[in-house]
Amino acid sequence: MTNQYEKIKDELQKSPKKWLITGVAGFIGSNLLETLLKLDQTIVGLDSFVTGHQHNLDEVENEVSKEQWQRFTLIKGDIRNLDDCKKAVKNTDYVLHQAALGSVPRSIEDPITTNESNLTGFLNMLVAARDANVSSFTYAASSSTYGDHPALPKIEENIGKPLSPYAVTKVVNELYADVFAKTYGFKCIGLRYFNIFGKRQDPNGAYAAVVPKWVSAFLDNETIYINGDGETSRDFCYIENTIQMNILSAIAEDDAKNEVYNVAVGGRTTLNNLFSAIKDGLSKKYPKLATVESVYRDFRAGDVRHSQADISKAASKLGYVPSHNISEGLEEALTWYQSHLAKGK
Repeated sequence: MTNQYEKIKDELQKSPKKWLITGVAGFIGSNLLETLLKLDQTIVGLDSFVTGHQHNLDEVENEVSKEQWQRFTLIKGDIRNLDDCKKAVKNTDYVLHQAALGSVPRSIEDPITTNESNLTGFLNMLVAARDANVSSFTYAASSSTYGDHPALPKIEENIGKPLSPYAVTKVVNELYADVFAKTYGFKCIGLRYFNIFGKRQDPNGAYAAVVPKWVSAFLDNETIYINGDGETSRDFCYIENTIQMNILSAIAEDDAKNEVYNVAVGGRTTLNNLFSAIKDGLSKKYPKLATVESVYRDFRAGDVRHSQADISKAASKLGYVPSHNISEGLEEALTWYQSHLAKGK
């Protein structure tokens, strides 16, 4: 039986649309770009290159045909500038708004810049998309919205108080989207990303996500630090699942719009288990890594202890069926990282 995602991909290839991806040179944005170009869609990308990278776009160009690449237009601009947003969204059918300053620690160190990108930038995009009369607006929300709410698994309707400036911005994004839906009849969906990982996720910098950071440390023989006792758990979600949710959300029927959905697989993996899984995966090619041990240090400010998503709402309203669990996702991700990070080994 053909699932909803496969059905929609077939329909898109038969009847291509025009999409705007903000943050197109980033990890999630570039993966969305690759998938949509392979479906012969027309794409406008907006990026300021503060956290995005040209090499992500270069890799996408190598992954698609020449004809597909010619359907992509890049606008170098900033979502904090309303004119850039208006230029980018002109004549587009669907918006996938990924641009934001991620990272809880970054927001704790610099809440003002996080606020400018994630709130002023978000509002600019909402206004520009509303004025352009787009068919739908899908935006990157965050599991940080659940804050201090203790219940597991996380259900969309039950949130607590935010634990970081980043989480505050993501809560307010949802409030703005809801107000735009009720006030202007604007059609939008928020995707509460859990711990997304996969190819092209940046391993460098102080705010790098845990999977690429640890893989890079393994391959470079650097110390691998685990915050706390390692029993902190997360719902790690491979990038292919995230792409599926963005496309399903953009095309969704109106009765599924003006909602937020968890983007995850519904599992829980501790940091200790993640460390072991990465070590086991890399040791197949680099046996000496089998003896590597981690170093524990203090818990990180603003982090929640446990996180796990209930994905039943996405399944029932959008037809979401995760294509990869953490093991399958890690296997693909490690293959990519080994070919891109281990060139000197």
